[in-house]
Amino acid sequence: MQIEGSVALVTGANRGIGRALAQELVDRGASKVYAAARHPEQIDLPGVVPLRLDITTPEQVAEAARVASDTTLLINNAGVTTYAPLVTGDLSDIRREMDTNYLGTLSVVRAFAPVLAANGGGAILNVLSVMAWLGYEHSNGYGASKAALWALTNGVRVELASQGTQVTGLVLASTDTDMMAGFDVPKNRPEDVARAALDGVDAGRLEVLADADSVALKAALSRDPSETYPKVVGAA
Repeated sequence: MQIEGSVALVTGANRGIGRALAQELVDRGASKVYAAARHPEQIDLPGVVPLRLDITTPEQVAEAARVASDTTLLINNAGVTTYAPLVTGDLSDIRREMDTNYLGTLSVVRAFAPVLAANGGGAILNVLSVMAWLGYEHSNGYGASKAALWALTNGVRVELASQGTQVTGLVLASTDTDMMAGFDVPKNRPEDVARAALDGVDAGRLEVLADADSVALKAALSRDPSETYPKVVGAA
């Protein structure tokens, strides 16, 4: 998948990683960049095409696929977190995370799969999270939705292979976005994540680990859970 000359659509492009991805696409010579957001009037990037899209609204997803029928690169970045724990969190918050991060993304993939096929196959980039691979004392509703999205990414990669669509998963740890504003931890720069992501797409990679934490946590998946959660074992 070559970025230069591509026609890209980025969901959640009004801020954070989505905005950085849209800017990087413009800088790399994409011929057109659809910057999609619930409130397209918030899009402030020169050189992009603002597009109204709430990925949880089927009518807007269908309209986006109609308007952006020349898309060759779909970037699924839009997502939400409510920081809800699974056991005591409000179920409506957990449903919102799953409806947006998993089912909303799936809706966009289903709508744009035939678009990509008609345009030669193209590529999909899904923005994932290390939260899919690790439990915390908070935000596990978000983590569960990102784990579902990781499985979705692996699944559609296989299902869309016959039409020549490259599917890449982007995994990242804490990044300096509005979502992480309340956490005093080391954070990636969105611009660095965007560059790593598009380098991976350009190179045909199926998975991009954007930072050292993502690399370490991917490796830790092969460990016994007692090594990952020693405090849990000690409390049992």
